[in-house]
Amino acid sequence: MPANTDQTETIAAPAGLPGVDRLLQDARLSDLAARAGRSCVVEAARTVLDDARARLLEGGRVDPDGLAERVVAHVAAAAAPSLRPVLNLTGTVIHTNLGRSALPEPVIEAMAEAARQPVDLEYDLLAGRRGSREGRLEARIRSLTGADAATAVNNNAAAVMLVLNTLANRRAVPVSRGELVEIGGSFRLPDIMRRAGARLVEVGTTNRTHLRDYEEAMAARPALVLKAHTSNYSVIGFTKAVPERELADLCRRRGIPFCIDLGSGTLIDLERFHLPHEPTVQEALAGGAELVTFSGDKLLGGPQAGVIAGRADLIERIKKNPMHRAFRLDKLRIAALDATLALYGQPEQLAETVPTLRWLARPLPDIRAVAERVTVHLEPVAPDGWQVEVTDCFSQIGSGALPAEALPSVAVRLTPQAGRRKMGKRAAGRVLRDIAAAFRALPVPAIGRVGEGAFWLDMRCLETPETLLGQIDSLAWPSPP
Repeated sequence: MPANTDQTETIAAPAGLPGVDRLLQDARLSDLAARAGRSCVVEAARTVLDDARARLLEGGRVDPDGLAERVVAHVAAAAAPSLRPVLNLTGTVIHTNLGRSALPEPVIEAMAEAARQPVDLEYDLLAGRRGSREGRLEARIRSLTGADAATAVNNNAAAVMLVLNTLANRRAVPVSRGELVEIGGSFRLPDIMRRAGARLVEVGTTNRTHLRDYEEAMAARPALVLKAHTSNYSVIGFTKAVPERELADLCRRRGIPFCIDLGSGTLIDLERFHLPHEPTVQEALAGGAELVTFSGDKLLGGPQAGVIAGRADLIERIKKNPMHRAFRLDKLRIAALDATLALYGQPEQLAETVPTLRWLARPLPDIRAVAERVTVHLEPVAPDGWQVEVTDCFSQIGSGALPAEALPSVAVRLTPQAGRRKMGKRAAGRVLRDIAAAFRALPVPAIGRVGEGAFWLDMRCLETPETLLGQIDSLAWPSPP
């Protein structure tokens, strides 16, 4: 029977499928094999043919002319980066799920330079022999913080664990009950302490801890006292905490180190950006802490890292711990952290050079102007049943920094409107989840938030809306019931 040229030809049985060699004779796949390599194209062809056979055996239909296109798509998907750029419209500036701080351009350039060629990572050019991996990085940290010495590892949890394992293995460490924090992913300070080999001694109560509580804990002959800055939550009301200077004096009299885990950490007073005050590393050291740990990828605005700064003899012991090598930074993150710290040598320029600080300090009129532009483009394409409007809202810093503080911001709010019948909460919730999914399905996903009966697109972190505006026509709007 002659083929019907007006209808798509289908293969009726698995035996009718072409073999791999025959499929690879398609010109598109020959060209692809020359560019991407024959082995990956062969593997993709086998996968596509296996899927087609399974579909036919289940009684489905297969378009033979589409097999080559599916192979091309399979190869492209396999070669695509696993991380995709997204638009952070959540209202959380330092969003852990979205990679925390965006790196400044000089930092990205420094990483690229270190990545593309050999560098003097552990080589002393003057002496012509092996050198220190952290020498220049430590010098910058000392200069900026006033610490006697410093070291850096791959995150702040590792920094805390390294301090505890080095100085307090199998020994007691008093911590206020109100500071036994849980960080992202259900990691808890008591768990980190236990894995580090330290023995937790809880002092005080959840809301009130006095100096006498720490004095009583000295009976356990602690190796150090740890104070964890409660950066990801706030306890208000009938509360009491021991001032750091008093705790430092107690530790000095007892001859034991005093360590502060600042968590997010910052090297500048955020009040200069009209933001609430957050304790700085310099303040912690000046207040008597002999060790301070903090993150590199939160308020600092750099790469993922954990920094330990403080007393030289303690830092030297920490560096000699074998775990230090397991937690050490590679050349890319050393280059990134070094370049980030270099920017802090010009503090007047930080609001322009460090994206995280720029977004936190961004003027409200600038945010509103972007929200109005986006609204102008969204309103004409929104189907009946959707209200699109510019609305005042509040952003948050995120990643455990100043959790009780809200930053005035502006959002585009999308609200489903009920038709002739009232929309129930369940139906409204389904529609809002659908619109959130539609924005996530854009070529460059836009991540907003659902709340208060609407879908919110906070414009604080969207400086140039062209990427979002160029995708609006492809948005698959759900229809309210």
